[in-house]
Amino acid sequence: MPTVTRIVVAPNAFKGTLTANEAAHAIADGVGDACRHADILMRPVADGGDGTVAAALTAGFTRHEATVSGPLGTAVRAAFAVRHDAAVLEMAEASGLRLVPPGRHEPLTASTTGTGELVRAALDAGARRLLLGAGGSATTDGGTGMLSALGISFLDRTGRILPPGGAALRHLYMIDTGGLDPRITQAEITVAADVDNPLLGPHGAAAVFGPQKGAGPADVAVLEDGLRTLVDRLGARPRGVLGLSARAAMVAASASASAGAGAGGGLGFGAMAFLGARVQAGAELLLDLAGFDAALDGADLVITGEGALDASTMRGKAPAAVARHAQAAGVPVIAVCGQVNVSPSAWREAGFTGVFSAQPVPAGAAARGMTGAPALISRAEAARALRRASAEAVRLVLP
Repeated sequence: MPTVTRIVVAPNAFKGTLTANEAAHAIADGVGDACRHADILMRPVADGGDGTVAAALTAGFTRHEATVSGPLGTAVRAAFAVRHDAAVLEMAEASGLRLVPPGRHEPLTASTTGTGELVRAALDAGARRLLLGAGGSATTDGGTGMLSALGISFLDRTGRILPPGGAALRHLYMIDTGGLDPRITQAEITVAADVDNPLLGPHGAAAVFGPQKGAGPADVAVLEDGLRTLVDRLGARPRGVLGLSARAAMVAASASASAGAGAGGGLGFGAMAFLGARVQAGAELLLDLAGFDAALDGADLVITGEGALDASTMRGKAPAAVARHAQAAGVPVIAVCGQVNVSPSAWREAGFTGVFSAQPVPAGAAARGMTGAPALISRAEAARALRRASAEAVRLVLP
């Protein structure tokens, strides 16, 4: 009898084209094309960004929905997952970049208000342990929109509530926490961060992720100034915070330098500073939720992937976590991605055996880590390209 090869297929979402589940099926089809005797185990993964709720549903949670404010203020229908007193939420469902129409990027005014409304919906459903995925956002408001929806007021010098978005934070003068939903004090909140960036500086939320959300250099400077003002109002001017002691405000301000504070456009910082949340690596939390390590038992190969393998992948996204776990288990791991924007030395150091691009590039170039064409827009085209690339990759790496 032919030897059966066990292959674990564990991709992240391909942002803008395929969900993690759709990507897993496309890769599995490619594996089947190249290896007829493969035993394929699909384990789509997430890291706090797109696909976080789907990962929870796969793990046995029940789907709930709520109508909330989208990142530009238009009502959207957002899903979250509940099991007993635990809920898994995904800010991308309420404040995600995928909810912004093409050509409508508004990086200065996009708000996380809908994420706060989603938290309220989970509390209404009886959840008191909340896992909040912070990734895939269209926002850079430090989580202030979310906090406003939960009852905290951010005021200018005249006492008026600031308009939504990160740019308005430059005019922040007073923070009033007195109206915070009291259920928050009984809730245990964990932020699943898809990156480990701090809030401010060259590696912070505005500088690194602002351009992905449509922010030009001048916009990035405005957003950085707004986030810095938020921190200053907490730390340097504790009298400008109502409802928090000076010491508590100073401690909250110090969270800006914490790993993951810059996740979700600074939502990680807002959740830590005002809600007492812990921020943890989302990929690790969700791999554990999915029982990923058990899936590696007896595996011969792991295939992961995402839309673009780049520097941010190495800072905490799911494919890098998959590579670490596979490497620890002694299982070779390859990535099949839309684009490859890191050098071969970088992805080898991260634990990948090989990296392949699903974009049309010269023969053999993908395996050397070359970047392909711009991201595919058509879902069907993306699935076909991913299937072809996966088949080619398996033929190259399996004996």
